[in-house]
Amino acid sequence: MSPVVPVLARARRLRTRAVVTSTVPSRVDAAVLARAFRAAPRRPLTHLVLAAPGSGNIGDQALTEALLENTDGPATLVLTGAGAPGLPAELAARVTPLALPELVYGTGPAHREDVAALGRALAGAAHLSVIGADVMDGRYSLPASVRRSSLAATASRLGVDTRVVGFSWSDRARTAARRSLADAGAAGVRLLLRDPVSAERARRDGIGPVEETADVVFAARTTDPSAADRLLAGVTAPVALVNVSGLIGGRLDQTAEYATVVEALRERGLHVLLVPHVARPGTDDVAACTAVAERVGAPVVPDLLTPAQVRGLTARATVTVTGRMHLAVMSLLHGVPAVTLATQGKVEGLMRLVGVPELCVEPGPGMGDAVVGVLDRVLPAGSPARAAVRAALPGVVALARRNVEGLAAPVPAGRAA
Repeated sequence: MSPVVPVLARARRLRTRAVVTSTVPSRVDAAVLARAFRAAPRRPLTHLVLAAPGSGNIGDQALTEALLENTDGPATLVLTGAGAPGLPAELAARVTPLALPELVYGTGPAHREDVAALGRALAGAAHLSVIGADVMDGRYSLPASVRRSSLAATASRLGVDTRVVGFSWSDRARTAARRSLADAGAAGVRLLLRDPVSAERARRDGIGPVEETADVVFAARTTDPSAADRLLAGVTAPVALVNVSGLIGGRLDQTAEYATVVEALRERGLHVLLVPHVARPGTDDVAACTAVAERVGAPVVPDLLTPAQVRGLTARATVTVTGRMHLAVMSLLHGVPAVTLATQGKVEGLMRLVGVPELCVEPGPGMGDAVVGVLDRVLPAGSPARAAVRAALPGVVALARRNVEGLAAPVPAGRAA
């Protein structure tokens, strides 16, 4: 690679950051959105949901489905990434997809066209819910974080009931993302943080008002045992679900560490099933899980499951080890301890919420032995960790349902608004 290429890439990143920080793009977006909104017929009949980034991620899919499961009436799902989620039939029957691929990540005329399309859709919406997840603090994509916040702020100023649903906040949030989210809060957007650590960080950054909730996936209402029946047919031993994160694998050779974990679980009499949670270029769990499977000879789920099928697996598990937070959430939802590798500062708050901070392990050399040490404390049926999770769960589910408070079903078509 030419030494000029990294320099040019860095220059582009700095230029993009400078433009975003200037707030000029946000002001242009606000003007385009407002103009399209005011020109369209105003009859709020739907719930507009700005989905998490895209397909290939069970966690993103689980967030979208859990939100929709806990509301009723017609909904419009705004898709900003590649591919459309395959919603369960009962949701697909009342959810209309709206593909706006340039809305969050695009530039130029195509981006402005998608902003205008969002404005027209807002004119027919009673509510706007932005699924915040871990994409609001600018750590993954600063322009995308700023756009989500600024679009939400404009929608609220136009009179649409707007919220950012259960999301994390980093202790290293980018300045422009922080300012944009603070502006959204000042505009009346409900900021629903999904754990107490994130809420503390947001308040410390001058963002408010914030409301403490839990991840909306804790409010999921469906479980599908079909994959568990197939993958665990004939298994009589207790089951351990193990996820190997392709995201963590991008900066750490995990294979030997996970081999230590799998061997320890087997020595303790557990059947190990390797479960990928994300299948995207550059962060692919399927490849990461397969590498461990080839090393230790454990079975691996060959394709991504649906969120309900994952919950069917976690309902059969005794323990989970994961590098992906939403596999932890769906395990904890069934009272199953989930030893979770900390990424992006979002796991610490989750484990404080369920009262078992020791389930959070920092990824790095030697993490295999660290995970085994935690497993030995949580595996016994009467362990304090299991008792703590069971005791905390009803309160956590109630917090998760705060994400959907006030989302009354829009007026059905054919009735006066």
